[in-house]
Amino acid sequence: MKRQAAIAFAFFALVALAPLSGELYWLRLATTMLMYGVLALSWNFIGGMAGYPSFASAAFFGLGAYAGGVTQKLGTPVFLAWGLAGLAALVFAALLGLALLRLRGHYFAIASLVVGEVLRELVNSATDLTGGGMGLNLPVPEVATLRGQAGFFFYAMLALAALAFATTLLVTYSKLGFGLRCIKQNESAADMLGVNTTLYKVAAFMLSAVFVGMAGAVYASWVNYIEPPDVFDVLYSIKPVVMVLLGGAGSVFGPLVGAALYLSLEELVWRRFLELHTGVLGLLIVLLVVFLPKGLLALRAPKRAKA
Repeated sequence: MKRQAAIAFAFFALVALAPLSGELYWLRLATTMLMYGVLALSWNFIGGMAGYPSFASAAFFGLGAYAGGVTQKLGTPVFLAWGLAGLAALVFAALLGLALLRLRGHYFAIASLVVGEVLRELVNSATDLTGGGMGLNLPVPEVATLRGQAGFFFYAMLALAALAFATTLLVTYSKLGFGLRCIKQNESAADMLGVNTTLYKVAAFMLSAVFVGMAGAVYASWVNYIEPPDVFDVLYSIKPVVMVLLGGAGSVFGPLVGAALYLSLEELVWRRFLELHTGVLGLLIVLLVVFLPKGLLALRAPKRAKA
């Protein structure tokens, strides 16, 4: 654990130097990579550790974006608004988890996917509060104008990604992590051995929501304008799954590796295949997942076995 913590500290310290490049494009790309990292790390709790195929990330992201945006419009300071967004996603996930986590397999996957669509329709209907289909304009945080907007939101995402990673590390080596791995291998057997499977699954679902909700709030402040099709985009539910599978489901560093790889592929394909980038990107990802089903980090497994 100490070795992994040291590697992570070195990684985040290196990433923190990105603003020194002075290039706005690279800074924006680094901010996006960190946001992807938060989404992947969060999904890894429920999908990678517990083995439940959740597609609720878009619901948590959109909920956090609107919770943060509405509270800021009402005069709440930006940092408090982000915290409240995370709390809203956490409470929502707790209530939702108690209902949905009774389902398994594709039944759970479909039910979790529908949640985002339901929330999007609710936001569209609450015109007076959220702006509905017209979207919501957010005030520029005063602290961001004083320190430079690009750098401010980069460091906000960096802090959030570091917090999500630290939580991943703690959970991995805790009783909760052990219980989640038992559930993934055989939930019925884990239940017979005395593991409170319902409590553990709901806890993992809550962890998969809180950081995503905060990331949605930070994103909303970053772009200054949000609308339901943007923040409740189903791709926010699909991308984390792909990123974790690319890096290695259930591993500590896998989600970060997958996020970096996915963004690199996304940028490379978007530049070279502008009209067909979605199809080409999808094909590349399918090939990677098929030939590396356990993620890139699994390539090191044989070396460790020989040692």
